[in-house]
This record gives sequence, structure tokens and C-alpha cells, in this order.
Amino acid sequence: GWAWTRALLGVLAEEIHVCGEEAAIELITALAMTCNENVEVFKYKRLTDLQVETAALVSLDNVQPGDCIVCFSKNDIYSVSRGLEARGHEAAVIYGGLPPGTKLAQAQKFNDPSSSCKLLVATDAIGMGLNLSIKRIIFYSLIKPIMSENGEKEMDVISVSQALQIAGRAGRFGTQFDKGSVTTFKSEDLPTLKNLLSNRPELLTKAGLHPTAEQIEMYAYHLPNSTLSNLMNIFESICTVDDSLYFMCNTEDFKFLADMIQHVPLPLRARYVFCCAPINRKMPFICSMFLKFARQYSRNDAITYNWLCRHLGPPFAVPKTITDLVHLECVFDVLDLYLWLSTRFLDLFPAVHQVRALQEELDKTIQEGVTQITKLLEASGITKSSSSSMEDENEDTLEERLKQKAIKSRGRLTDRLMAEGLLTPSMLNQLKKEWQQSTQYLDEPDYKKPRRTTKRKPRT
Repeated sequence: GWAWTRALLGVLAEEIHVCGEEAAIELITALAMTCNENVEVFKYKRLTDLQVETAALVSLDNVQPGDCIVCFSKNDIYSVSRGLEARGHEAAVIYGGLPPGTKLAQAQKFNDPSSSCKLLVATDAIGMGLNLSIKRIIFYSLIKPIMSENGEKEMDVISVSQALQIAGRAGRFGTQFDKGSVTTFKSEDLPTLKNLLSNRPELLTKAGLHPTAEQIEMYAYHLPNSTLSNLMNIFESICTVDDSLYFMCNTEDFKFLADMIQHVPLPLRARYVFCCAPINRKMPFICSMFLKFARQYSRNDAITYNWLCRHLGPPFAVPKTITDLVHLECVFDVLDLYLWLSTRFLDLFPAVHQVRALQEELDKTIQEGVTQITKLLEASGITKSSSSSMEDENEDTLEERLKQKAIKSRGRLTDRLMAEGLLTPSMLNQLKKEWQQSTQYLDEPDYKKPRRTTKRKPRT
């Protein structure tokens, strides 16, 4: 992505260490040449054996200590976790939405030889930054949601790179197992897995780019009445990219956030920074807090710790249902968003240390919920069969959302948000109330409008 490209080319360091697969070597070398830098390549071989088993798992009755079942959806995570517990097994759970501390705690529980937890159920999050003592990787499925070039969600077979990365977690050197193995849950998936693991990853030939704030400001100077989203569209339509080495990243998330805060009076540079925030736009609560952050900033009011607590509601109770757990994960993401914004606007996001402390407290609460995930499923009324039906329903919902996205340019922002399931009528009413309060605030005699910088003609 573009953030990786900027970090690689812009970091102020005498020496940069990049760890990755061989498929990236040519790209890294080409990027370094544009900066007149040299690249040294060190290759490392796997120190333990990894073999593909001749038979699939077929049933959860056949699991063994040290197994890790890899799923690519939360519904599968729930279904497998419950199936294992029904058979008397204790399993650790790791997926991308969990806070780092919770992931680490689950990993430690699984790695501990004296622990009664001998199984792990996880997404491909296990391939990133965790040391795990896994004997065998079992792919519950080989189908994973991916983002198309148009920014739409599609279901497709995992890539060679992903298969190698995940399978390689089994039997790692330095763990309690001197060799690893890999297989699938379904017999029909095993030939596909063998084919994936026998191939080499496709070479990475291009790095992602994204228009800079300075470029957008130049366009805004000539098109002062255009919205940020429109400026981005115009830039994409007329810009020229050196396609021998770069590609233009998808900007749908950026434009979505730009449309969301278009009515909020912000300087262009601040608006641009807000729209670069790495948030999950599919979570209504996170989007709602993002909008509140933007409004507070526009009033030049600091987002203090007390303000944050009023909107997030600590202390946090241990989740009793899956819905409670998902909400706490969203709250953690909102705190992450606060910290991200604090590195750009420290004067208006000053409560960094308090927010970090609150994150640690929330992390422990989420850990308690994850350790009893099966009980949360029961309290939520989710059974194995309902998990399957939920997955089918999600696929239908996905198809419907894709249809809605095809016509999203015709409606207003509120119509788009409601069509994509990101805004409910109750949330819309709440936003209207907050907007009325905001208007009253602006009408107060003591309110001072934020200063606007005058536009200067760029130097030639």
C-alpha cells in the first residue's frame, strides 16, 4: 500500500532492514535505485522440515495437540471453537480484530507446555508478529475475502504467498516441535493446497502510491469549490503514474471518509489527514466516533480524556455476548484512532498516556471475554447450524452490498450509508440531535470561528 511506500522511501534512517519473501527483492532494489541507494540481500533457509499430509482432517474428532485450525471468517472461528469445546478440548483463539495484548495472552496460553490448552483456532493473523509453537496447520477453508481493484469485497482462493506464509508457521525452529505438517479440513481442498505450496509467489513488481496533501492543495487552489472527494476523483482521472514501478492505490475508503465529514468545517490539510485515518468503515460505532472527533477538531476544542470517557463509557464490563465483545473491540479501535490522530494533532488530542492506560485496561477485559468465547456464543444464541446460516446470510448481504455500491453515486451520503448497512435510522436520529446541538453551539456569542488560512498561489 501507499503508506508502506512512503515509509520505505521517506524514513529518516541511515540503514533500513526489510524482512519479507524473495518476491519483493526486485521491487525493493528498483525503489532503492531511484534514491541512489544500495541494497544488500541476505537469504535464510528454513531450518526444520515441513510436509504436506496425504489426508485431510475431515472431522474435528481427529485433532491432535499442537494443531492450529486456520479460518478466514469470524463465523468459522465461532463454529470451530464451539465444535472443539463440545468434544472436550480447550482452544486458544486469535484473530485480527483482537488487541495486541489479547493476542499475546492467547499465544502464551497455547505455547505453554503445562497448559491444558493444546489447540489454536485462528485467522491468518498468526502469520504476523506472533511466535507460536504449532505442530500442524489445518486450513479450514482456502477461500478468503479479498479486495478487488475496484475496492469491492470478493471471495477467492488464497494466494501462493498467503498459503506459504501460513503453512510456514508449523514446526518453526526453536519451538517444541522439530518438524511441521500442513493439511486441509476438507478432502476436496487438499489437491489445491498442494498445488499452492508447490508454486513460487508472484513477483511484486509495483509499489502503491496515493496523492499527497500538497498535490491535493494545488488542485484545490484551481478548483476552490470542489469537495475533497471530487478533488480526489479529478486527480485520479488526469494524473500520470510511472506504471513500470508504481500503481495508484484504491481511494474508496479515503473518499468515503471525505464524504462523511464534508459538512464539517475543516481546513483542507486537516481534512486530508483525517481521511487518511486507518479505520474500519464497516463498523458504525467507529465511524460515529470518527465524525465526533472531526467536529471537536473543527471547533478547536481539545478531545480530552473526560470527553472521551463520556462517549466511550468506561469502566468496561466483561462481555456477556458476542455483540458485547465486538463492541469492545470497536472501542479499542477508537482508542487506536485517537492515538493515531494524536501524532498529527497533539494539541487537540493531548490525553495520550491516559488513553494508553485505558487501552491496557480494556485489553484485559477483552481477554476475559475471549477466554470464554463459547459461553458468549451460547448467550448470543449462536449454534453451529446458526453460524452456517449466518455465513450464508453474510454472503447474501455481501452480494446485495455490491449491487448497492454499483449505484451509490446516484444517492446522497445518508442513502449510501444506510444502503451499505453502516447507518441505522436510530443512528441517523442521534446524528441529527448532535447536529442541532452543534448548531446551537456555533450560534453562541462566545464561539470563535476557526481561523482560515488564505490561499497562496504556488511558487513557480
